[in-house]
Amino acid sequence: MRDRRDSWTRREFVAGLTLAGTAGLLGVRAEPVAAEPPPETTTIRINRTTSLCTAPKYVAEEFLQDEGFTEVQYVTTPGGRGVAKALASGQTDVAITFSAPLLIQLDAGDPVLILAGTHPGCFELYATGQVRSIADLKGKTVAVQELGSSQHVFLAIMAAYVGVNPTKDITWVTRPRAESIQLLAAGKVDAYMAFPPEPLELRAKKIGHVVVNSMMDRPWSQYFCCMVAGNREFVRTHPVATKRTLRGLLKATTVCALEPERAARRLADRGLAKSYDVALQTMREIPYGKWQEYDPEDTLRFYGLRLHEVGMIKSSPQKVIAQGTDWRFLNELKKELKG
Repeated sequence: MRDRRDSWTRREFVAGLTLAGTAGLLGVRAEPVAAEPPPETTTIRINRTTSLCTAPKYVAEEFLQDEGFTEVQYVTTPGGRGVAKALASGQTDVAITFSAPLLIQLDAGDPVLILAGTHPGCFELYATGQVRSIADLKGKTVAVQELGSSQHVFLAIMAAYVGVNPTKDITWVTRPRAESIQLLAAGKVDAYMAFPPEPLELRAKKIGHVVVNSMMDRPWSQYFCCMVAGNREFVRTHPVATKRTLRGLLKATTVCALEPERAARRLADRGLAKSYDVALQTMREIPYGKWQEYDPEDTLRFYGLRLHEVGMIKSSPQKVIAQGTDWRFLNELKKELKG
């Protein structure tokens, strides 16, 4: 049984946002939800990964129950491209994951549809004293979890953006995350791309220094890092469930922005973060409130161009966007917000 003191009913959520002067931000009026038919399925499967930046999918559980889902399953999947592969195979129905790897899977023909963005930048590039800029990575060694991982993809894009050839100019070392951090601390690699909650650990242990913070530094801070995607067949056959799921996820994203303490408590209580303090600091740093301000198509166009430039995708950004996105649910929800 869930703790009544820490649950959000729809009425309480709307009341809380009204007091904050932001009731219109989510369009959480009961009428559109009540007028919709029930979801085609009462079970929704969402990816579970270790990155805390995708917190909205965990915070969303009660909103999803309010949307008519009696069972919310979190399916453990590998990070990066593994999330998209699990989505394409039907192992999960919906996922929140990094935008660039999603484009790579779409280019490969995987049956995935991108539905919305959740938040811009969350990754930070840490390096030793010899590296003061991305351009300084030329001739250096960088640790990543695996080639094709989110770390590798994003850093390859960033390197190419400033004229560094990620294939010829950088030596990539593949190691697990904990070992990569140890290598950076020992000076055995020159840089490491960190995703939440890793930046907090690196700061606390004074390992390396920040070269790029994608939450603050342009152009990376101007585009979504993580986005909501769905299995193509699930979206086709479960349009009501898809819209209701997206509504729940976007509500949760706003909760992360407006009530970081409450969101952090959820993460800590469910063992998704090492501690409440770690979760809270992460919630406060990531700009979840930007999900309505940014255009998800702009993000895909930007990263699509970068990926095409480095040869990670063959299709043009326009083709990937045309074949791999479905904005109708997001557009409908935005109309509700204005109602």
